Amino acid sequence: MTSKAIITFIALLLVTQVSGQTRTLTGKIIDNEFNPLAQVSIFRADTVLLAKSDSNGNFNITVPLDTKELIVAGVGMEWKSLDLLSDCNNLEIILQLAATYDFMSPAKVDRLRKKEFDKLPGLHQSAFAKGIFKTDKPCYIEKFISHKKEMIERHKARTRMPST
Repeated sequence: MTSKAIITFIALLLVTQVSGQTRTLTGKIIDNEFNPLAQVSIFRADTVLLAKSDSNGNFNITVPLDTKELIVAGVGMEWKSLDLLSDCNNLEIILQLAATYDFMSPAKVDRLRKKEFDKLPGLHQSAFAKGIFKTDKPCYIEKFISHKKEMIERHKARTRMPST
């Protein structure tokens, strides 16, 4: 009888240990005009797809406790890289439209993109004031990703003279 109790106790500890190594993240994804975004993909940093948002922009995912970064991507939207904080389980995300900038230097394009990026904290507060978000500021760190170097490389590749 005691061996059964010991085995049951050990099994219970193992189940508790396994379930304690993940956390559940919930959230909502909207655009910069406060419309919910459906079918937005949420990836781990190693590009493993975790989930897609539903028709109301909501999502629910389970990730390992050591997950530090997520990538959020929607069709026609700027990709977003998020650094997760350990005490953050509700992600409220605003995606911006991905624009095409013709006849501008890569530096100018990045300046314009950065200007829009800098508006995000104010948009988050507005979404909170309208009752769309539950918090007045995001509980993750968002990084601006410059495309300048990538655009310069593409331009060089297109304008290279063929060798004779």
